[in-house]
Amino acid sequence: MVASSIASVSSSNLLRRNVRILLIGDPGVGKTSLILSLVSEEFPEEVPSKAEEITIPADVTPEHVPTNIVDYSALEQSEENLIEELQKAHVVCVVYSVDDENSLDRISSYWLPFIREHNQGENRKPVVLVGNKIDLVDYSTIDHVLTIMEDFNEIESCVECSAKTLHNISEMFYYAQKAVLHPTAPLYIMEEQDLTEKCKKALIRIFKVCDIDGDGLLNDYELNHFQRRCFNAPLQPTVLDEVKAVLMKNTPDGIRDDCVTLSGFLFLHCLFIQRGRNETTWAVLRRFGYNENLEMSKDYLCPSIKIPPGSSTELSHRGQQFLMALFERSDKDNDGALSPDEFKRVFSACPSPPFSSDIKRTVPTNDKGWPTQHGWICRWTLQTFIELPKTLEYLAYLGFNVHENESQLTAIHVTRERRIDLAKKQSSRTTYMCHVIGMKGAGKTALCRAFLVDDMKKLKDKDLRGNNQYCINTVQVYGQEKYLILRDIDVRQVLDPLQPQEVLCDVACLVYDISDPKSFEYIARIYIKYFAESKIPVLIVGAKGDMEEKRQDYLLQPAEFCQKYKLLPPQYFSFKHNKRDLYIKLGTMASFPQLKHFGLMTNDPTLWWKTVLGIATCSVLGFFVVRALHSATTR
Repeated sequence: MVASSIASVSSSNLLRRNVRILLIGDPGVGKTSLILSLVSEEFPEEVPSKAEEITIPADVTPEHVPTNIVDYSALEQSEENLIEELQKAHVVCVVYSVDDENSLDRISSYWLPFIREHNQGENRKPVVLVGNKIDLVDYSTIDHVLTIMEDFNEIESCVECSAKTLHNISEMFYYAQKAVLHPTAPLYIMEEQDLTEKCKKALIRIFKVCDIDGDGLLNDYELNHFQRRCFNAPLQPTVLDEVKAVLMKNTPDGIRDDCVTLSGFLFLHCLFIQRGRNETTWAVLRRFGYNENLEMSKDYLCPSIKIPPGSSTELSHRGQQFLMALFERSDKDNDGALSPDEFKRVFSACPSPPFSSDIKRTVPTNDKGWPTQHGWICRWTLQTFIELPKTLEYLAYLGFNVHENESQLTAIHVTRERRIDLAKKQSSRTTYMCHVIGMKGAGKTALCRAFLVDDMKKLKDKDLRGNNQYCINTVQVYGQEKYLILRDIDVRQVLDPLQPQEVLCDVACLVYDISDPKSFEYIARIYIKYFAESKIPVLIVGAKGDMEEKRQDYLLQPAEFCQKYKLLPPQYFSFKHNKRDLYIKLGTMASFPQLKHFGLMTNDPTLWWKTVLGIATCSVLGFFVVRALHSATTR
């Protein structure tokens, strides 16, 4: 945590591929000599009017970044050439001669105003002031330079050196590199002696991510965890005591209960910058995904991932474990659910929550409508399935990359392609999409919302309102837990065609109202048009099963239609009498696409269960056979 204990930043943390340094100043101040002395490690006897551009390899620079050093000569180059070089440079070294007061005055009267005029906006370049020929005098010009720095905040640092004696030559170019790779301006406001708002915001998020127990303090364990993640080294007990002593001496609320507070954490970073250790704060920021503009980089938030056509995305075991641990830490009252305040605190390190706290129409909740741990994982499973980039983004915000020390891609599992599942007549996936299709008023919403509750009496009329498109819960398929997503396909007009994304799914549930004679015709036409020739399993459901069944105004009645197209007989669903086996059948059909044609076996009502039991048995036997073969090959 303190500057002396932190290792140098590795090249993997640096965002630039190279550093381009431009040296300017009055003629005769020694710009060219400085470059040649650095390269040859001796003072040149003959000095040309301008040095050629020099490239220093990464492995010989302190920051392990290739560095280009560019000289400027007013004798050989025009002002237009200088402006062009200024635009290409990453940092500008303004050289003056310490024995020439006029060259020092010209820094503020000419060179810095010229740089500012041609170097404005977001791409403003940092400046390093270099006093050469220190071997010729017995005094320092640093005090004079410090007054100049007060008027020009683009100046990052200053250094006195000697091209003749090689004094501070390497340091001069190190400071120039550092001004590019670890700039002060984005972090610190010199006039106010305080961190910038962007820097504070980033560090506050980092503090919250590292506050594992969520008590608003960093204890010794959390500080060590932070140190290891940022610098790959533990924080020694003596150093930790020194940090706390510094905080207690300098900021009254920096330590509480022998732990570091947020204000103490921010003060430490102020201290690093004031002592010229910008690289410490930058190392922390970059480890947590921030770029040069103090924004989280796109590559960090959404790393590239290849998803073959027909594959889907699920949470891996590691992803689930991380999110479950996050839930448990956030459930302060240990009631097994996240209250609105707890929900808000979970995402306090994020720009905004990825989904609303009012999710009782989407996932299972407690009686108060608060997400349980099961509902919490269901919601993330849904997010991962339908909008993977947002899951990746929020896993980064929540600190997965830091706590797990790996990319958030390890939290994601990409399933095999659906065509392979169809060929093998079995799927190893854990999450399936079911499209629920039917006329408006057929009872789709009730069917979807009933999936979230065990007792239908808990559902109220207001729970059936709203336009939530998705409901997700788990079902047991042959003893294995599967996530089933019910997507309520919104039908605006009966004659409106379905879009491809409204058709493609793992299983389709076509719903009609048994009490409405005109209801079945719609789903019959939908089936013939979109599903009859597809390999998507289909289950036809007669909703409002507690009402009087009316004869449908269609050439075939539902049972006859199912028999003709080799589908399971219509399944009846009642809002008052919810049958869980309806959802189990949908999950089973999605897991085993060959069940599409179980309608062939309708003469024996027990054949469904005999067949699925046979499939289950084969699955278990297959597992043990593979395990036995694996054991044999490893002996």
